[in-house]
Amino acid sequence: MDKLLHEKLVKYRKQKISISDLERMVGRSASTYTKFAEQILKLEETGYLSMVKSTGRNQRTPSLANQYRIHKNLFNQEYHRELQRYRLTFNDAINLDGYFNVDRSTWEKDLPYLEKIHTYIEANGLPKDEAAAPERSFELVGDEKWISEQQGEEVLHRVQLWDRLRIFPVSDPLMFAINPNQVDKDKQLHLIVENKTTYQALLPIITQTNFSTLIYGSGNKIPKSIENFPNQFPVVAKHIFFYFGDIDHSGITIWHSLNNREPAIPALPFYQAALRKEKVHGKTNQRPNEQALISFVAYFAKKQQKQIRALLAEGAYYPQEVLKTKELQKIWEGSSWNQLIGEN
Repeated sequence: MDKLLHEKLVKYRKQKISISDLERMVGRSASTYTKFAEQILKLEETGYLSMVKSTGRNQRTPSLANQYRIHKNLFNQEYHRELQRYRLTFNDAINLDGYFNVDRSTWEKDLPYLEKIHTYIEANGLPKDEAAAPERSFELVGDEKWISEQQGEEVLHRVQLWDRLRIFPVSDPLMFAINPNQVDKDKQLHLIVENKTTYQALLPIITQTNFSTLIYGSGNKIPKSIENFPNQFPVVAKHIFFYFGDIDHSGITIWHSLNNREPAIPALPFYQAALRKEKVHGKTNQRPNEQALISFVAYFAKKQQKQIRALLAEGAYYPQEVLKTKELQKIWEGSSWNQLIGEN
């Protein structure tokens, strides 16, 4: 079966498809009606397509049904049998369970890399020493950029090999200031701010707070650079992160991505103060992330949840800069941060 047609039929949203839609789906890959009909009749013979009897057949030669029912379970059975064959072939360290829940096109795209990874593990075993992502990437597939720039990390997570291959990411260093008065505490608070302006405004009073660090998130770099925190701040303690960013789709998505890597509590005293200001209009081209929004607003009272949703729906937002330097400093120094984590 033509792979492209196979993929299109699997992704087709309806259970039934007309012969005219099938013709459009096949397109130029069948240069004549005869060649097109041969493909469709083969799918009929193998049971992937069955005629909807009530619609009849056309009068052309060879004759085709005017409408077909797509038996997607058969497509999946063939795909799953292929996965089972590779399960028996690949090294046991390569877990293919994740592919049973993704499109076959993803599997076909990943397969050449999985074969190279299998060859590497068979020859060398799982690595005992850590290596930077580009170095390990080159060892595995012969391309130093595959892990960091070509979705290689996603593939390794899918087959549950990321941790076992002992890879440490190469990302921008985390930028932060340290409060020396707090670094010996058993519990340490860390404030991450999205923008440079807010970072510079808060920096002068860091020693007047009970926070160990003030971290410059640098926009969307923080979800990746936070991975460097344990190496750059190797202090044994209970570390609790707070985050303050713009109240817009982008800022909320950045927080959500960060929170998925390193739990970070929205810094409510800052956000609540921003919500009392005059909203700003102008950001209408940002992509909403409903899951991120649901997770974010859950930290707020019901009234503020509605306010945030209404704000974003009309294309308005609150940049961090709505809070001036003195106000930012007063909030950071004077808020009861321990209460936000359920401690006195």
